[in-house]
Amino acid sequence: MENSGKYAVGILLTFVLLSIVMLYVFPVISMITGAKSVTGNAFSISRIAIWAVLLILFLYSLLIEKGSFLLIPEKKYSIIFNIKAVIVLYLICVFGGAVLNGLIQFLIHKEDGNKILQFTSLFKNDYFLIIFTCFTAGAVEELLMRGYIQPRIEKIYNSPLAGILVSSALFGILHSTYGTIGQVIVPFFIGVVFAMFYKKYSNIKILIVCHFMIDFVTLMAMNFIDFKHLSVF
Repeated sequence: MENSGKYAVGILLTFVLLSIVMLYVFPVISMITGAKSVTGNAFSISRIAIWAVLLILFLYSLLIEKGSFLLIPEKKYSIIFNIKAVIVLYLICVFGGAVLNGLIQFLIHKEDGNKILQFTSLFKNDYFLIIFTCFTAGAVEELLMRGYIQPRIEKIYNSPLAGILVSSALFGILHSTYGTIGQVIVPFFIGVVFAMFYKKYSNIKILIVCHFMIDFVTLMAMNFIDFKHLSVF
């Protein structure tokens, strides 16, 4: 199998495995434990399952593709640049996402999905779960969506734009299990911003830190206010 074929299988495998985790991990946990609602422990297990997906794709790239997981070599920048990049990306994503959410609420008047409201109570004062969830989202999502999928799509179609748009679309679709339109559109927007940054600066660590900060601030805010629009897996 040529590289393009192996890359296509890897991308499909990533999407299928993440979809399975998102759709079925909680029902399976409920079936095993008998719990009728999602608990903090169950949510932690679901994050471990996401790490397992990353491990599978890492082994796939190593044993099947026989190459590096990250096709784009990491570029190093100064500490000042890293800090500025995180701040700028954070502001673009937060304010851009807020505007999009506002437009969606104004145009559609759609209520938040039950899943979001259910998960809100899980993070109340559970700081370990908050940190673990945010670190999982930041590291795994960025390594898979930007680090793994984006450059492979680009190579398959010989198009940087395809890499940006397809990886961002998959990122948005995987958030659709939360049941709201905003949970597709806003992650797609963030995916585009992150993908463009990754294409230009080739640094996945900055994206991981920024993604972590976006989710961490969101979940911490939920301890004090009714913050409804999560961006985490």
